[in-house]
Amino acid sequence: MSAATHGSHAEAPYQPVFVGASREKLEALFPKYPTKQAVLLPALWIVQEGRGWIPPEGIAEVAAVLGLTPAYVRGVATFYTMYHLHPVGRHFIQVCGTSPCHLCGSDDVLHAILKETGCGELGATSPDGRFTVTEVECLGACGFATPVIIDDDFHDSVTPERVPGILARYP
Repeated sequence: MSAATHGSHAEAPYQPVFVGASREKLEALFPKYPTKQAVLLPALWIVQEGRGWIPPEGIAEVAAVLGLTPAYVRGVATFYTMYHLHPVGRHFIQVCGTSPCHLCGSDDVLHAILKETGCGELGATSPDGRFTVTEVECLGACGFATPVIIDDDFHDSVTPERVPGILARYP
């Protein structure tokens, strides 16, 4: 996601995503999948890359392009934590909070991230629009507690002491 689109929350009329290069990208996926419905996850990702999140109009656009109902598309989008159905900060932070990570101090890491970012609480975006922080059920790295994903970057063995240095990499 580009910094120009990600985290932009201005209320402007919705402009379709699947035009020009984005439409070509979507069309190139169709031969790789057995049905149009099977392209749903990548189509949602294309909308999110273009907008920084997936607004209701984006759900409707994906549904129309793939011949699905908006309710079905929304049901799939709400199932996965990787899709944002509301505006988020320029950098999206996911902290593992499962039992193994909890036992290894994930709560302390989470509190350090909330404090350092200024988000204050889970799901909130920092006042400067830079960060949104969430807790997720599993990042699949129990041996490297506490794992944290920022945008597409994986950070393992995060401790509260490492948080300021890690966040400094994300202007």
